[in-house]
Amino acid sequence: MNDHPTKTAIMSEAAINAALEATPGERVTLEYMQSRIVSKDFTVLPDSTVTICNITLDNGYSVRGESACVDPANFNREIGQHYAEKQAIDKLWPLFGFLLAEKRFRSA
Repeated sequence: MNDHPTKTAIMSEAAINAALEATPGERVTLEYMQSRIVSKDFTVLPDSTVTICNITLDNGYSVRGESACVDPANFNREIGQHYAEKQAIDKLWPLFGFLLAEKRFRSA
């Protein structure tokens, strides 16, 4: 018996995207989620390096993401906005996944 864990190769982002494109079923896409966004608002909290991104969807629902820089000397507004937006987008995936599952359930 081998007690050493087997290393599993991790697919590259390009390989994952190609594999997803080859799937025949309906799925949530980043492009679809982005088409539902009506606004993105960014705020840097006063006297901090915390950046908050508020994304509002066309139905009025909103999600937030945040980022923070430990050392103020390294703070960069654009980088903070990038990571705060990414975190907010990451929160949309399960919500849109639920909507797709609900749509499939109701049509069955």
